[in-house]
Amino acid sequence: MGNFICRTCGVQTESLESAPDSCSVCTEERQYVSVKGQSWTTLEEMIHSTAYQNEITLEEQGLSSITTVPSFGIGQTAYLVQGENFNILWDCISYLDTATIETVKELGGIDAIALSHPHYYSTQVEWAETFDAVIYIHEDDKQWVTRPSDLIIFWSGETLEVAEGFTLHRIGGHFKGAAILEWKDGSAGKGVLLTGDIVRVVADRQWVSFMYSYPNFIPLPVRTVERMAVQLNEIRFDRVYDAFHRIVVNEAREAVQNSARRYIDALNGVLFDT
Repeated sequence: MGNFICRTCGVQTESLESAPDSCSVCTEERQYVSVKGQSWTTLEEMIHSTAYQNEITLEEQGLSSITTVPSFGIGQTAYLVQGENFNILWDCISYLDTATIETVKELGGIDAIALSHPHYYSTQVEWAETFDAVIYIHEDDKQWVTRPSDLIIFWSGETLEVAEGFTLHRIGGHFKGAAILEWKDGSAGKGVLLTGDIVRVVADRQWVSFMYSYPNFIPLPVRTVERMAVQLNEIRFDRVYDAFHRIVVNEAREAVQNSARRYIDALNGVLFDT
């Protein structure tokens, strides 16, 4: 029996005798099945291959990024945020080996794991069991959990203070339960948002975007982005880190509002005439 991992999205299943016929995360319009077909691996196989390693990089005081090299699955970055006597892992990646465990323990370990949305659930239960951490997932995304665990806490409502200085905000959009993490002490006390790709930093780092599906280019409706912009405007922050190691370094709150207005104008047909 094994906890199989989808090679396309990197999300792990509950223990089964054989690999499933399909991945429930990928056979949905926000994701996709590889043109080569459904393919599975396991964490044990990944470790045994010696093909992967995790790079852990200090981004700023109290914040380290964790990225798998070479890229696996969707290729997202997880972030370890260190508070006072409390460490939180924001989003998750599939690969976890002894070297990663030792480095994370040197940084104080993990007390809680918080997820932006189902595409980054990956091997969250492996991480939680390894570090004796709880997992926070908004209850609106409960149906997408492919490996159940007693360590998962399904939270409800619009905000949840996980610990002092760390607040989850459900802003929806990409998924109904899509959440972002507010780190109040980040950016030298000016505030940081970790957004997954609920709010995604684009090529021009002073702008962000919002999508229902990124790989399939399905936009969100105007009313959804308007609501998200209102919620985001109520949070104090100066910097944004997204899921793909892109950063709005400063004045990020203004950048998010400007981006929302541009997005809305584009969908309403008033931004350009082509």
